[in-house]
Amino acid sequence: MNVDHTLASIARLRQFDAIIDARSPSEFAHDHVPGAINCPVLNDEERARVGTLYKQVSPFEARKVGAALVAINVAHHIQEQFAKHPRGWTPLVYCWRGGQRSGAFTHILRQVGWAAQRLDGGYKAWRSFVMAELARLPAQFHFEVVSGPTGCAKTRILHALAEQGEQVLDLEGLAAHKGSVLGEMPATPQPSQKMFDTLLLDQLTRLDPARPVYVEAESKRIGQIQLPDTLFEVMNKSPWLSVNASLQARVDFLLTDYAYWLDDPQLLAHLDRLKPNCGNEQVAHWQSLVGQRDFARLVSELLTQHYDHFYKRSLRHAQSGAPDARMFSTDDLSPQSITALAQRIAQSPAVSA
Repeated sequence: MNVDHTLASIARLRQFDAIIDARSPSEFAHDHVPGAINCPVLNDEERARVGTLYKQVSPFEARKVGAALVAINVAHHIQEQFAKHPRGWTPLVYCWRGGQRSGAFTHILRQVGWAAQRLDGGYKAWRSFVMAELARLPAQFHFEVVSGPTGCAKTRILHALAEQGEQVLDLEGLAAHKGSVLGEMPATPQPSQKMFDTLLLDQLTRLDPARPVYVEAESKRIGQIQLPDTLFEVMNKSPWLSVNASLQARVDFLLTDYAYWLDDPQLLAHLDRLKPNCGNEQVAHWQSLVGQRDFARLVSELLTQHYDHFYKRSLRHAQSGAPDARMFSTDDLSPQSITALAQRIAQSPAVSA
């Protein structure tokens, strides 16, 4: 049996000096191996052109055109990015399946004298690995779930805990979404589901299972992103702690935290999304408050008449299998108070799940 010594498994990823993604820029943007650099052997336009030739003319004609483009593009990458590397440089190359694109790239690099290898199975193997690990890895951690009604500064508390040396998993940060109707981040699109999964696995592999990990209570969906089943189930069975902030403190915090919405013309359209749950008349009233720029009243009513009711229903459902939550009350969500609250949380005795 012949062994292909140019192939490397996913288990060896960290042994290489560089990971080169040979796919097109759009494929790379959708998801890629953490730390990989994009050096496409065919850009998106070239890939479409070769694919059309393959289907409409013949595989042979497509390969002739594709081979010339690959040679030109690989030569460019060598001249612009790799020429400075010594003979001992060891790159790993991958494409979609670990076939022709990464094979051609690897062959040229090896002809130069570098001990290049290609990822066995390519990106598809990486994606399968991610899904298998996300089904297994979350169960190894002891999560401390930070819950509380909307506006209790839960994400800021996580950041304060991280600044104090605690382990934190910021799911909303990874998803680029605050998890509510108004949760979209300005000028920051959410990652693809596949990219979120990759980012999540990368974060989990950096955590120590022997120490607690603080995470915010979330629904199954954050914007357009879905949490992996195993993580969601483990979180709901983990010890919970509840932040109980006064209504005024929450209003003040949200007016600062969501300040970018106050002059955004899309605010009215986003409020429209509440009509199925709150009714046309109620939403029209809230939109009139926007016109009056009475944002304090708007936020207060959104909390008391919508979000708090939704939170109580979701809490009863999500936390049904978790131990009773520890309570942390506050009337102040200023940055200094959030830091102090995080200290109280970190110093409180952990509860076994």
